[in-house]
Amino acid sequence: MLYLLGLFILKIMTINLISLKDDEIINKIKVDGSSRYYEILYDRYRSKVLDKSYSFVKNRKIAEELTEDIFSKTFEKLASFKQMSSFSSWLYSITYNHCIDYLRDKKKLHYPNWNRENEMPEIIDETEESIEDINYENLLVILELIHPEEKALLLMKYMDDLSMKQISTALRISEDAAKMRLKRARTRVIYLYTEKFLND
Repeated sequence: MLYLLGLFILKIMTINLISLKDDEIINKIKVDGSSRYYEILYDRYRSKVLDKSYSFVKNRKIAEELTEDIFSKTFEKLASFKQMSSFSSWLYSITYNHCIDYLRDKKKLHYPNWNRENEMPEIIDETEESIEDINYENLLVILELIHPEEKALLLMKYMDDLSMKQISTALRISEDAAKMRLKRARTRVIYLYTEKFLND
Protein backbone atom coordinates (compact mmCIF):
# COMPACT_ATOMS: atom_id res chain seq x y z
CA MET A 1 0.00 0.00 0.00
CA LEU A 2 2.80 2.41 0.91
CA TYR A 3 4.56 1.53 -2.37
CA LEU A 4 1.45 2.38 -4.42
CA LEU A 5 1.00 5.62 -2.47
CA GLY A 6 4.62 6.53 -3.20
CA LEU A 7 4.11 5.88 -6.93
CA PHE A 8 0.96 8.00 -6.92
CA ILE A 9 2.73 10.92 -5.22
CA LEU A 10 5.66 10.63 -7.64
CA LYS A 11 3.24 10.67 -10.60
CA ILE A 12 1.48 13.79 -9.26
CA MET A 13 4.84 15.51 -8.73
CA THR A 14 5.93 14.64 -12.30
CA ILE A 15 2.67 15.96 -13.77
CA ASN A 16 3.09 19.18 -11.77
CA LEU A 17 6.66 19.60 -13.02
CA ILE A 18 5.71 18.96 -16.65
CA SER A 19 2.98 21.61 -16.43
CA LEU A 20 5.51 24.27 -15.38
CA LYS A 21 6.36 26.98 -17.89
CA ASP A 22 9.90 27.20 -19.29
CA ASP A 23 10.87 30.23 -17.20
CA GLU A 24 9.60 28.51 -14.03
CA ILE A 25 11.71 25.44 -14.81
CA ILE A 26 14.77 27.58 -15.53
CA ASN A 27 14.35 29.43 -12.23
CA LYS A 28 14.20 26.09 -10.41
CA ILE A 29 17.35 24.92 -12.22
CA LYS A 30 19.15 28.09 -11.14
CA VAL A 31 18.09 27.48 -7.55
CA ASP A 32 18.87 23.79 -7.09
CA GLY A 33 20.16 22.45 -10.43
CA SER A 34 18.18 19.20 -10.23
CA SER A 35 18.63 17.01 -13.31
CA ARG A 36 14.88 16.31 -13.50
CA TYR A 37 14.30 19.94 -14.52
CA TYR A 38 16.85 19.63 -17.31
CA GLU A 39 15.10 16.45 -18.46
CA ILE A 40 11.77 18.29 -18.78
CA LEU A 41 13.30 20.95 -21.06
CA TYR A 42 15.14 18.26 -23.02
CA ASP A 43 11.96 16.20 -23.53
CA ARG A 44 9.98 19.32 -24.41
CA TYR A 45 12.33 20.54 -27.15
CA ARG A 46 14.42 17.60 -28.36
CA SER A 47 12.29 16.73 -31.39
CA LYS A 48 12.18 20.35 -32.60
CA VAL A 49 15.94 20.79 -32.26
CA LEU A 50 16.48 17.45 -34.00
CA ASP A 51 14.21 18.47 -36.89
CA LYS A 52 16.01 21.80 -37.29
CA SER A 53 19.41 20.09 -37.22
CA TYR A 54 18.31 17.48 -39.74
CA SER A 55 16.99 20.16 -42.11
CA PHE A 56 20.59 21.39 -42.42
CA VAL A 57 22.71 18.24 -42.43
CA LYS A 58 20.25 15.76 -44.04
CA ASN A 59 21.77 12.92 -42.04
CA ARG A 60 19.85 11.45 -39.09
CA LYS A 61 22.89 10.23 -37.16
CA ILE A 62 24.75 13.53 -37.48
CA ALA A 63 21.56 15.44 -36.61
CA GLU A 64 21.20 13.38 -33.43
CA GLU A 65 24.83 14.07 -32.48
CA LEU A 66 24.35 17.79 -33.14
CA THR A 67 21.18 17.76 -31.04
CA GLU A 68 23.02 16.28 -28.06
CA ASP A 69 25.82 18.84 -28.49
CA ILE A 70 23.27 21.66 -28.69
CA PHE A 71 21.58 20.63 -25.46
CA SER A 72 24.95 20.24 -23.71
CA LYS A 73 25.93 23.73 -24.84
CA THR A 74 22.52 25.14 -23.87
CA PHE A 75 22.58 23.67 -20.38
CA GLU A 76 26.18 24.79 -19.84
CA LYS A 77 25.16 28.37 -20.73
CA LEU A 78 21.85 28.32 -18.86
CA ALA A 79 23.21 30.30 -15.92
CA SER A 80 23.99 33.17 -18.29
CA PHE A 81 20.51 33.13 -19.88
CA LYS A 82 18.97 36.44 -18.81
CA GLN A 83 15.42 35.48 -19.88
CA MET A 84 15.01 38.67 -21.93
CA SER A 85 13.51 36.45 -24.64
CA SER A 86 11.76 33.09 -24.46
CA PHE A 87 13.82 29.98 -23.76
CA SER A 88 12.70 28.48 -27.08
CA SER A 89 14.01 31.50 -29.03
CA TRP A 90 17.31 31.33 -27.17
CA LEU A 91 17.56 27.56 -27.75
CA TYR A 92 16.78 27.88 -31.47
CA SER A 93 19.38 30.62 -31.80
CA ILE A 94 21.98 28.24 -30.33
CA THR A 95 20.69 25.47 -32.62
CA TYR A 96 21.15 27.51 -35.80
CA ASN A 97 24.52 28.77 -34.64
CA HIS A 98 25.76 25.24 -33.94
CA CYS A 99 24.49 23.84 -37.25
CA ILE A 100 26.01 26.70 -39.24
CA ASP A 101 29.33 26.27 -37.43
CA TYR A 102 29.25 22.56 -38.26
CA LEU A 103 28.60 23.23 -41.95
CA ARG A 104 31.21 26.00 -42.11
CA ASP A 105 33.79 23.63 -40.66
CA LYS A 106 32.88 20.45 -42.55
CA LYS A 107 31.92 21.85 -45.93
CA LYS A 108 34.10 24.98 -45.94
CA LEU A 109 31.06 27.08 -46.81
CA HIS A 110 32.36 30.63 -46.66
CA TYR A 111 29.31 32.83 -47.24
CA PRO A 112 30.98 35.93 -48.79
CA ASN A 113 32.74 33.74 -51.38
CA TRP A 114 29.58 31.77 -52.11
CA ASN A 115 27.58 34.97 -52.50
CA ARG A 116 30.09 36.37 -54.99
CA GLU A 117 29.87 33.17 -57.02
CA ASN A 118 26.04 33.24 -56.95
CA GLU A 119 25.28 36.84 -57.84
CA MET A 120 21.65 37.80 -58.37
CA PRO A 121 20.48 39.75 -61.42
CA GLU A 122 20.17 43.47 -60.73
CA ILE A 123 16.49 43.73 -61.66
CA ILE A 124 14.41 41.80 -59.16
CA ASP A 125 10.94 42.87 -58.11
CA GLU A 126 10.80 42.00 -54.42
CA THR A 127 7.20 42.94 -53.68
CA GLU A 128 4.73 41.32 -51.35
CA GLU A 129 2.63 40.32 -54.38
CA SER A 130 5.53 38.36 -55.83
CA ILE A 131 5.68 36.05 -52.82
CA GLU A 132 1.98 35.77 -51.98
CA ASP A 133 1.04 32.38 -53.41
CA ILE A 134 4.16 30.37 -52.81
CA ASN A 135 3.58 26.62 -52.64
CA TYR A 136 5.08 25.20 -49.44
CA GLU A 137 6.53 22.06 -51.05
CA ASN A 138 8.13 24.12 -53.81
CA LEU A 139 9.53 26.54 -51.25
CA LEU A 140 11.27 23.65 -49.46
CA VAL A 141 12.95 22.75 -52.76
CA ILE A 142 14.23 26.32 -53.14
CA LEU A 143 15.51 26.47 -49.55
CA GLU A 144 17.83 23.58 -50.39
CA LEU A 145 19.34 25.59 -53.27
CA ILE A 146 20.46 28.58 -51.22
CA HIS A 147 23.37 28.90 -48.80
CA PRO A 148 22.73 27.38 -45.33
CA GLU A 149 23.26 30.79 -43.71
CA GLU A 150 20.56 32.33 -45.89
CA LYS A 151 18.28 29.40 -45.13
CA ALA A 152 18.97 29.84 -41.40
CA LEU A 153 18.23 33.56 -41.63
CA LEU A 154 14.86 32.95 -43.27
CA LEU A 155 13.87 30.20 -40.83
CA MET A 156 14.96 32.23 -37.80
CA LYS A 157 13.01 35.27 -38.96
CA TYR A 158 9.86 33.77 -40.45
CA MET A 159 9.48 30.40 -38.74
CA ASP A 160 10.88 31.05 -35.25
CA ASP A 161 10.22 34.80 -35.14
CA LEU A 162 13.65 35.62 -33.70
CA SER A 163 14.67 39.27 -33.40
CA MET A 164 17.39 40.69 -35.65
CA LYS A 165 19.60 40.92 -32.56
CA GLN A 166 19.17 37.19 -31.87
CA ILE A 167 19.77 36.38 -35.54
CA SER A 168 22.94 38.48 -35.70
CA THR A 169 24.21 36.86 -32.49
CA ALA A 170 23.51 33.36 -33.84
CA LEU A 171 25.40 34.08 -37.06
CA ARG A 172 28.09 36.19 -35.35
CA ILE A 173 27.55 39.18 -37.62
CA SER A 174 26.32 42.73 -37.01
CA GLU A 175 22.61 43.54 -37.05
CA ASP A 176 23.10 45.66 -40.18
CA ALA A 177 24.85 42.76 -41.91
CA ALA A 178 22.05 40.40 -40.82
CA LYS A 179 19.41 42.76 -42.27
CA MET A 180 21.32 43.02 -45.54
CA ARG A 181 21.73 39.23 -45.78
CA LEU A 182 18.06 38.68 -44.95
CA LYS A 183 17.02 41.00 -47.78
CA ARG A 184 19.41 39.21 -50.13
CA ALA A 185 18.09 35.80 -49.02
CA ARG A 186 14.47 36.86 -49.70
CA THR A 187 15.47 38.21 -53.09
CA ARG A 188 17.31 35.00 -53.96
CA VAL A 189 14.35 32.82 -52.95
CA ILE A 190 11.92 34.92 -55.03
CA TYR A 191 14.26 34.84 -58.02
CA LEU A 192 14.92 31.08 -57.85
CA TYR A 193 11.27 30.28 -57.16
CA THR A 194 10.16 32.37 -60.14
CA GLU A 195 12.78 30.82 -62.41
CA LYS A 196 12.02 27.24 -61.36
CA PHE A 197 8.26 27.23 -60.87
CA LEU A 198 6.66 30.28 -62.48
CA ASN A 199 8.53 30.71 -65.75
CA ASP A 200 7.62 27.35 -67.32
